[in-house]
Amino acid sequence: MDTTTMKGSLLAFTDDSVLSINAVSTAVSELGIQGVEQCDSKIITQASSLNQLPVESSSFETVICICRSVEFPTDRLFEEILRVLKPGGTILVHKNRQSTVGETDKIASALERKLLLAGFLEVGVLKSTVPSEVQSFGVKAKKPSWKIGSSFAIKKATKTLPKVQIDDDFDLIDEDSLLSEEDLKKPQLPQVDDCEVGSTRKACKNCTCGRAEEEQKVQLGVTAEQINNPQSACGSCGLGDAFRCSTCPYKGLPPFKLGEKVSLSGNFLVADI
Repeated sequence: MDTTTMKGSLLAFTDDSVLSINAVSTAVSELGIQGVEQCDSKIITQASSLNQLPVESSSFETVICICRSVEFPTDRLFEEILRVLKPGGTILVHKNRQSTVGETDKIASALERKLLLAGFLEVGVLKSTVPSEVQSFGVKAKKPSWKIGSSFAIKKATKTLPKVQIDDDFDLIDEDSLLSEEDLKKPQLPQVDDCEVGSTRKACKNCTCGRAEEEQKVQLGVTAEQINNPQSACGSCGLGDAFRCSTCPYKGLPPFKLGEKVSLSGNFLVADI
């Protein structure tokens, strides 16, 4: 990060027992940040024993944490920092530790991960601009500009139908011109005999097709000749109703032998129950 000037309210805390405003200014100036003296500052020491920062929510624009211990600050303190920062506020975690480059990168990576999990954005590592035997670095992040639980209306893009331009000079084909003289003729329905229209229609008054005789046979039922000397043109009438056709005159009678009188048993008309 390039040189940055702080403005507004500032909260600085540490896990050490003593922390002066000059120490805070010196620590952040190593990371290229100036203007700590002009801020309205508040300092909290021995913050490692705290579970909650004794300040109101959304009351500081910048929070600086100067750490001596590797475990500080805890995940709970990161949640508190997110609470006390104003929307869009900045947090700066400063580490001043004598360690190798590999250990420094590992500590910085762990701090970045904690800040992201706490809900901060734009997390980045700041390297010290002052040569020293003790390596100092910082991790900077920002609180989101929106509050937890806030809602936003999603604007849906309105879909517009494509415009179709019709050329009036374009030659259109008359659909009637596609029809021939045969297509324009009214179709002639075939004439059907009155007796053949509909299978359930009754025979006409002057029937000559034989339907009247067939209907008369059905109405009269089985004749005495058919009872005394039953005959079958198909050979299946004597087998029972399961083998008889729909127009069989013996339909409903018990099975019989051809040529023998059809007789009913004595208990045929007696109720089964």
